Amino acid sequence: MDAAESSTGSGSGQGSGDISSIAETSHSTPPKAKGRMKRKSDTPHNVTIKKKKRKAVKRTFRPTYTVEEGEDMLLIISNVSSGDRIWKPKRKKCKKKTKLSKNTSNNKTKKAPVKTEVPRKNNEDNVVLEGARTDDFDHWGQSLPMEVLVKVFQFAILQDGAVPFLCRVGRVCRLWNGAASSPLLWCSVSIGFCWIEPGKSQSPATEQKIKNTIDWLAESRLSQLKEFSLCHWKKNVDYALQKVSKACTSLQSLKLSYCTGLMETTLLSLGAGCPSLENINVQHSEVNVDALVSFLEAYGKQIKKIYFTHSTKSDKLLSVLYKGCCSNLRLLEINTKIDGGYCQMPICIQALQIGCSQLQTFRLMNVTPVPKMIRNTPSSTSGFPMLEELCIATSSHSFMTDSDLNNVLHGSPQLRVLDIRGGSRITATGLCALPCERLESLYWGLYFNSNTMVSSKKGLHMLAQKWSNTLKELDLANQPFSEEDMEIAMGHLAHGAAVELLQSLNLSGTKITPSSLRLLISQAPDLKYLNLSSCRYLPRGLKRIYYSHEDIQLLLDQFN
Repeated sequence: MDAAESSTGSGSGQGSGDISSIAETSHSTPPKAKGRMKRKSDTPHNVTIKKKKRKAVKRTFRPTYTVEEGEDMLLIISNVSSGDRIWKPKRKKCKKKTKLSKNTSNNKTKKAPVKTEVPRKNNEDNVVLEGARTDDFDHWGQSLPMEVLVKVFQFAILQDGAVPFLCRVGRVCRLWNGAASSPLLWCSVSIGFCWIEPGKSQSPATEQKIKNTIDWLAESRLSQLKEFSLCHWKKNVDYALQKVSKACTSLQSLKLSYCTGLMETTLLSLGAGCPSLENINVQHSEVNVDALVSFLEAYGKQIKKIYFTHSTKSDKLLSVLYKGCCSNLRLLEINTKIDGGYCQMPICIQALQIGCSQLQTFRLMNVTPVPKMIRNTPSSTSGFPMLEELCIATSSHSFMTDSDLNNVLHGSPQLRVLDIRGGSRITATGLCALPCERLESLYWGLYFNSNTMVSSKKGLHMLAQKWSNTLKELDLANQPFSEEDMEIAMGHLAHGAAVELLQSLNLSGTKITPSSLRLLISQAPDLKYLNLSSCRYLPRGLKRIYYSHEDIQLLLDQFN
């Protein structure tokens, strides 16, 4: 529609001075002739006669389609029947001007060389097409429905992010600018750091440009922002968050990754200006712990997800959780660097179960909890009745025992995901004693190089029998179970009700045998990942990782 109007307007507006002059001469009264009138043959040949131009009729372009949005797609419905005639703007034609000289006998008409265009063939339908002009290629971008363009941009920002993609495509044309300004595309924004040369600091001009960009985004684009993240910002973190807190009242999630310089007043202004804020992620960022504690004490009731990195002052954050300041907390994740080695964190599980009774996801990434007792805390609690995921995974050795695991999960019958990688002191008997009857994912691999004695050497068949009807993912890397125990366990899984749902199986470094493996693979049609590296009981050439269902079927053919 914009293209039609623009082409019509440009055609009528071009040469407007000539049109007005012709109109004046046509409506003026001719002077009275003195003497006889001159014949046309007496008119000099070098005078060009101006003809009256027809005024371009402006007609409104009638759209030939209707855009309707369904559940997961956009539908373009045509409004034109076979008998209707679609009006199209008339294209401009190049008018050739011929000059008449006095000596017509010596003047020869020169014709411009005709450029022949080679017709193009469509290889699909074998139809000969005429040579397209450059206007045709620009036409589709200008006449594309804005709803379709917004849908295309939505797929693009899922991979590349809203910034700087939408800022760049907004410079293409007015239509793309209008589509890129849609609030639907600016619900999730992640802004990285403006990199400079190593060893140099930001100049005042660069810092002012960054502030101007933040001002423009907050005023023009982020009115319906819900998820906001800053990555690798060493300066202006407070300035950016203050602008977001004033302009983005619908903010729900805030993530600071590798950032420094967050003040207490900024966090408090976020809590006051964004009542829907429920997700705080400050992992790998240098944040003032006292400022975060003050924020949780004031606005902890609205927080449902907290992510932070373990430090020497983590006990202050845990004390806020013990007090019940975040009673509606659903997710708690504490991590540290994977190359940080053995990392212990004193934590009172009983106090955490009382203060965060609605916790659904509890993750300690590369952090080993050490039991800690607090005064006036009961020794037995109801646990985490709503817990669905527990992750206490570490790349080093973990001293967590069966009793420690039971203290966490004794009241969690709804657990579906259990990740205890590195837990060499946890036994199969202790896992069988847990009240989790519908476990779907069990990660129990050992990924450290150590000569430490492993407590669990038998009893795997009890776990397979208990969860054979629900298990979808299983990781037993480097577990020293015997080949007989492995064969019985694989038999339970192969005859379980969930064997058709089994998707991932990691048996790296185990004593799996070809017969037991063939039985399980033949009964698992949805198995997409299989790790058989370093399996000593398998023949050569088969000890590798299989990443697809087709690759696993080729393995089954080799067994057969």
